[in-house]
Amino acid sequence: MHPFFLLSLLLLSYSASALQDDFCVADLSGPDTPSGYVCKKVADVTVDDFVFHGLGVPGNTTNIIKAAVTPAFVAQFPGINGLGLSALRLDLAPGGVIPLHTHPGGSELIIITKGIIIAGFISSSANAVYIKALKKGDTMVFPQGLLHFQINGGKSNAVAFVSLSNPNPGLQITSFALFANSLPSQIVEKVTFLDDYEVKKLKGVLGGTN
Repeated sequence: MHPFFLLSLLLLSYSASALQDDFCVADLSGPDTPSGYVCKKVADVTVDDFVFHGLGVPGNTTNIIKAAVTPAFVAQFPGINGLGLSALRLDLAPGGVIPLHTHPGGSELIIITKGIIIAGFISSSANAVYIKALKKGDTMVFPQGLLHFQINGGKSNAVAFVSLSNPNPGLQITSFALFANSLPSQIVEKVTFLDDYEVKKLKGVLGGTN
């Protein structure tokens, strides 16, 4: 085979592979695995897979925490599959709070665009607390897996936009994990040092049983 012809075949093969490897838009009809969704066929990909409109719409804060989270995770935004990032919008009404929670799969960067948000996290080694009142234009980072929170620190609505280092970073809210499930109250009392009245009260508020 002529060397030039062989080189041409290699380049064509590389170009086709590179086109596929440019992105892996999630095929949401398949399962979500630890390594992400399988790729949609390139022929089926459109520009809309790479665009998400939801972050421009305020979330509904008429709930128990007076807050709303609008995610742009892979399930809502297939184009970020495999890219190591995602985003969300955070709306906090006066008195609003995002309770202590973790993202097991990613670190978080928050940017305040309106109001005042008191934010902080707790280290896992010494339980050191890092807390700050953030105003418009401020940014704070929360390392992966650490407990952190956000509270509206003003008298008007607060808004922030968040970037996370995983298309599907996961979310576990500590209070809901403890009091919004069927874990028996006796066990919750043992692991939290709370009395029976407080545990059952919180289960009642958050929808837990037993």
